[in-house]
Amino acid sequence: MKFLDQAKIYIKSGAGGAGSVSFHREKYVEYGGPDGGDGGRGGHVWVEAITNLNTLIDYRFQQHFKASIGGHGMGRNRHGANGDDITLKVPVGTQVYEEDNETLIVDLTEEGQRFRIARGGNGGFGNAHFKSATNQAPRNANPGQESEERTIWLRLKLIADAGIIGLPNAGKSTYLATVSAAKPKIADYPFTTLHPNLGVARIDTRGLVLADIPGLIEGAHEGVGIGDRFLGHVERTRALLHLVSALEDDLVTAYNTVRGELEAYGHGLADKKEIVALSKVDTLDEELITMLSAELEAVCGSKVLALSSATNRGIEDTLRALADEVEAQKKAEQPDEDDERWATNLPEHDHREETTD
Repeated sequence: MKFLDQAKIYIKSGAGGAGSVSFHREKYVEYGGPDGGDGGRGGHVWVEAITNLNTLIDYRFQQHFKASIGGHGMGRNRHGANGDDITLKVPVGTQVYEEDNETLIVDLTEEGQRFRIARGGNGGFGNAHFKSATNQAPRNANPGQESEERTIWLRLKLIADAGIIGLPNAGKSTYLATVSAAKPKIADYPFTTLHPNLGVARIDTRGLVLADIPGLIEGAHEGVGIGDRFLGHVERTRALLHLVSALEDDLVTAYNTVRGELEAYGHGLADKKEIVALSKVDTLDEELITMLSAELEAVCGSKVLALSSATNRGIEDTLRALADEVEAQKKAEQPDEDDERWATNLPEHDHREETTD
């Protein structure tokens, strides 16, 4: 299935049905009176997040969505039927923006979350609604309300526990294919990965959703290479795995290039917890691995893991470090129940003034 993370679509809700002007006519009924029914409501347009999608490809070939109008009222107090709603099914993590692609309407981050993005028009009142003691034969009815129409942008940001970043050919896709059942394209040339890939890895009975992001090069934030468009897919992650190939001529420059692009992109990516790993170490001897790891540790300020997807070296250690960091971030995001319970059980302070003998 082709990956698509952004789509521009046109939506239109249904207009309300018109009210009816009618009078009751029946044999032996001398004063039938008005019996025009109300019009039906037009259909709404909803957007709903579901779990069995991970792309917006459904909106690649259909960009116009219109809900049906409400039925018109009829005589004998028959009200028009409501128009059918339409629901746009999108992946969890989809954001809906106004036509300017900057004003956020709603962010769908949970399964089953729904939002009405266009309201159907109310149906008009029939003449039976206007009957009164002083106006017993009204000959007027309301038309239905107009529909709402707008152009919106759908933008997908994948929801993953950890993101894999690095320069092209750093071994990101190979690592994802090794630790999960994902089958990303792997080849010995830059920019093999053209769109993000998701995979589910397991370590110590814990599951992790990993997102493999296309490689970054210097100037990606200005559109060089593939650019930084896909960095939005790691905005929701709790940790980053930064792979630096052991085959790079200058490890420090390679590391700083990616870090510079994260900082230029913004949105808090540079502040996320980062686990740095030296990849493709199966091509080096132990002495050189130790030397390169120390060189990389000096610039990143943390322990550098050594891994090789070809020989499975360091795979479990890396996954375990990612799982531990994700768990720590989840706990940090949740309030401490013990602290809340202790705070709610504190005795009230006695505000009475102290007296002295």
